[in-house]
Amino acid sequence: MKKIVFLIFAITVILSGCGSSKKQLEKGNYDAAIATAVKQLRKDSEDTKQIDILERSYKVVNEQDNERIKFLKMEGRPQNWDEIYQIYKRMSDRQALVRTVTPLNTGGRNVEFPYIEYMSEMIAAKRKSADYYFAHGNELMNSGLKDSYRQAYYEYVRAKEYVGNYEGIDNKIQEAKYLGMSRVFVTLQNTTPLKFPQDFEENLISVDLQSLNSEWVEFHTTNLDKNIKYDYFINVNVRNIAVSPDNIAQTDSVVKKDIEDGFTYKLDSRGNVMKDTLGNDIKLKKYKTLQCALISTLRTKSCNIEGDIETIQVNPNKVLKKDPIGAQSFFENVTARAVGDVGALNASQLERIKAQLVPFPSDIEMVVRTSNSLKNAIRGSIQTNRRQIN
Repeated sequence: MKKIVFLIFAITVILSGCGSSKKQLEKGNYDAAIATAVKQLRKDSEDTKQIDILERSYKVVNEQDNERIKFLKMEGRPQNWDEIYQIYKRMSDRQALVRTVTPLNTGGRNVEFPYIEYMSEMIAAKRKSADYYFAHGNELMNSGLKDSYRQAYYEYVRAKEYVGNYEGIDNKIQEAKYLGMSRVFVTLQNTTPLKFPQDFEENLISVDLQSLNSEWVEFHTTNLDKNIKYDYFINVNVRNIAVSPDNIAQTDSVVKKDIEDGFTYKLDSRGNVMKDTLGNDIKLKKYKTLQCALISTLRTKSCNIEGDIETIQVNPNKVLKKDPIGAQSFFENVTARAVGDVGALNASQLERIKAQLVPFPSDIEMVVRTSNSLKNAIRGSIQTNRRQIN
C-alpha cells in the first residue's frame, strides 16, 4: 500500500511539471494544477493568477472527492472502504501541501482554506477496510483454488499493513503463500544404455533457481521433502547417445623450400666478371632446395546427444510443451613425424611435430565433454517455457 501511495504521489509530481497550472486546470488535472501553483507561490506568494488557480482547483477537486466518498458510503459495499481511505488520505495530503503556502491574500481578500481534521475518518476507514480484507481472505481460503490462495495472501497482507493486530494473521499469510505457490520439479531421465555419472546428472540440471523462481513459482531439482506435491514436472529426457569409434587418419606429404646458399659472379661472354655502373662486381644469389617428408596423424572422436524436454502439468495431467534438445562434443589430436630437413617446414608444421600424442577419451568421457553445451540447451528451454507455468 505504501508503494501505491508513493506511486500516486510521484505521478502527481510528474504531471505537475507537464505544462502550466492553467493548462492542468483546463484539462481537469486538479491535483497537478494545485502542485504547480504551490510551486510557483513558494517563489512568489503574491502571484494572483496562481492563487486563483489554486483556489479554484482545490475547491473543485475536494467537492469531487467528497461526492465520491458519499456515494461509496451510501452504496454500502465492504470493499469500498479501501477506496474511501485512499480518498481521505489524498485529501489530507492535498491539505498539507496547500498549507505550506498559506495564508494567502489577493485583491485585499484573505483566501480561505478551512482546516479539516481527516485523521479520525482515515483511521475508521482503514480499520473497516482491514476487516473486509481479513474476512474476504478467510472466504478465499475455503475455495481450494490456487488463484484464490494467492488473492487471500494479498488480502491478509493488506489487512496487516492497515491494522496489524488480527490474531494469527502471520500464520494465515504463510499458509496462503504456501498453498498459492506452484512448485516445479526438474528431473533428468536417461533412457539410453549408457549410464551417466551421478555428478554429471546433477550438474546438468543444476539450473540457476534464483533466476527462474518468481513470486508464485519455485523450481526444485532435489526432492528434499517427501510431502511436497508438485504442480509441474520438467522432464529432461536423454533418448539417444551416439559416440563415434576412435578414428585415425594418416597423410604423407613432401614439403620443399628454396633457401639462399651463397652467391656467384655474373660473367660476360668472354668469361669475365661483369661490373655495375659503380664499378662493383655483379653478384648473383644461389639457392638450394630443402626437402622433408611429413607424416601427419589425425585422431578424432565425436559424441552426439539427443533428447527432449517435456513440461508437464499435474492437475489436469497434460503435456504443455515438448522441445527437442541436443549437444555435441569433439576430440581432435594432430601429431606429425618429420623425415628429412625440418628447415623446409613452416611454423604450423613445426608445431605439429612437437605436439604430444593424446590418448583417445573413453565413451563416457566424451559424454561428459558435452555437459556445458547440453546444460545451456536445458537452461534455455526452461527459460523459454517459463510462461507455460503459473
